[in-house]
Amino acid sequence: MGSVVFQGASGGSTSLTGSDTALTLAITVPAANGLMATADSATGALHVPNGTTAQRPASPLLGDTRWNTSLNVQEVWTGGSWQVLASPIYTINYLVVAGGGGGGYNGGGGGGAGGFLTSSTSLSIGTTYTITVGGGGAAATGATNPGTSGGNSSISSIATAIGGGGGGSLTNASGAATPGAAGGSGGGGGAGGYAGGAGTSGQGSAGGTGGPANGGAGATSGGGGGASAVGAAGNGAAGGNGGAGTSSNITGSSVTYAGGGGGSAYILGNGSGGAGGGGAGGSSGTANTGGGAGGGANGGSGIVIISYLGTQRGTGGTVTTSGGYTIHTFTSSSTYTA
Repeated sequence: MGSVVFQGASGGSTSLTGSDTALTLAITVPAANGLMATADSATGALHVPNGTTAQRPASPLLGDTRWNTSLNVQEVWTGGSWQVLASPIYTINYLVVAGGGGGGYNGGGGGGAGGFLTSSTSLSIGTTYTITVGGGGAAATGATNPGTSGGNSSISSIATAIGGGGGGSLTNASGAATPGAAGGSGGGGGAGGYAGGAGTSGQGSAGGTGGPANGGAGATSGGGGGASAVGAAGNGAAGGNGGAGTSSNITGSSVTYAGGGGGSAYILGNGSGGAGGGGAGGSSGTANTGGGAGGGANGGSGIVIISYLGTQRGTGGTVTTSGGYTIHTFTSSSTYTA
């Protein structure tokens, strides 16, 4: 038979009645401050009171102990505040994708995909973490300017994905042009054989080289933006295709992010966007995928996703569940409280 331990303010009462075959223990707990803990056996577990943060006692006594179901922690009243008995941690999986780069000027390179990072880490319960979601880079505004690089995305100091590099722009009359900018993935090079920008190790690849200054019939073509694969080079017929992105199943289904943008062509065909939100030449990258822009267009914004096994523990973002995991999705900058 299990045992019962009673602790309460003055005014509580205990009575024991029974016969040879049965015993009844009655405990009256005072309405204010009364606490009761039960042990399931001599060697098992002690069950303490539990409830949400909103259900904390209005006038707790020094040393009152309970399990907070809102925070998933054991807490004690120290006379001035509720204190967590330990500083527990739990493990999360995360995906951080930066904003895609903007495309180069007409006939310019595609924007590089935003940097792609995914891993796991431990968070401390009760700690607030800053979530930054990078915006997509803007299209180039002139022949000698590259597209703007995308913004970085991050989870505090835990992980930072670098924005995709802007695409290089069209060759002008003097033969000058711009290479693709470096980034999470590099932007495609401007037409005229200009190099694509470098990618960041572990996050993305380089952009493709721009095509010839005059590829036949007056054609000029930019290279494709990089992604998980290097962007394709432009040629006399069309801009280079953007590199394909990387898939993740952190949301419970497979989704591809961070595709490179396709290079644009001055006269002939544009390059296609890479899988994962990359825009074709002249088309913007897809929002909240980190897709690079097609030449002459804007990059797609990034995204941050946090998931962990079990019921909801943290707050912030849009909360969903899948396969026993709780998922917090951030499509704009905010905070996450563990």
